Amino acid sequence: MPTRLPIVAGLLSGVLAAALIVVAVVLLAPDPAPSAPLPSTPARTAAPSVAPSASPAPTASTSGSASPSAVSGNFHVGQPAPPLRVPQVAGGTVDLAALRGRPVWVNFMRTDCPPCRDEFPLMNGFAVRYASTNLVVVAIDVREPETTADDFARSLGATFPVGLDTDGAAQAAWSAIVLPVHFWIDATGVVREGALGGIGPDIMAHGLQTILPGVTVTP
Repeated sequence: MPTRLPIVAGLLSGVLAAALIVVAVVLLAPDPAPSAPLPSTPARTAAPSVAPSASPAPTASTSGSASPSAVSGNFHVGQPAPPLRVPQVAGGTVDLAALRGRPVWVNFMRTDCPPCRDEFPLMNGFAVRYASTNLVVVAIDVREPETTADDFARSLGATFPVGLDTDGAAQAAWSAIVLPVHFWIDATGVVREGALGGIGPDIMAHGLQTILPGVTVTP
């Protein structure tokens, strides 16, 4: 037993010495160099938003396929027709007031307007087919000489009267800025429908139907 004490004491002394060395190394070692900061990530800018390109505004149809309700907004519909009294080609007068009691279809036009040329034969056909209803179809030529309007009507075999709005006064009174334009007036003198030209027989038939009650109008 006495011989073991020196051995144990020696081991303890060694362990204590080793521990002191470790502590000394830790305390005396220089601080590690600070690591370089990571570069900051730049903030992401939002990509400019690309708005979808706006669809073009719908334009008025000139094919005759437009819905009647789409073309009846600004034609004095539901109001008494504006005054209309102009000279007639080949003599006489077109006077809307004198036609009170009869359904009237008024068309403002010019001879240099391609849709006007296309519409005249259709209008002629309706005028003949519904003559028994006392229907009156009238074309009003705007700002052209009588000879020009007369030659145009003759070349297309028009059977209805053509009036002459030589100074554009009637055109202004009816707000008929875009030509051709159509108005359907009933027997009481009230505008029941209107349409921008050029239109086909379907729109023409719809307009006539509004002023020919009790009559079935077909294109």
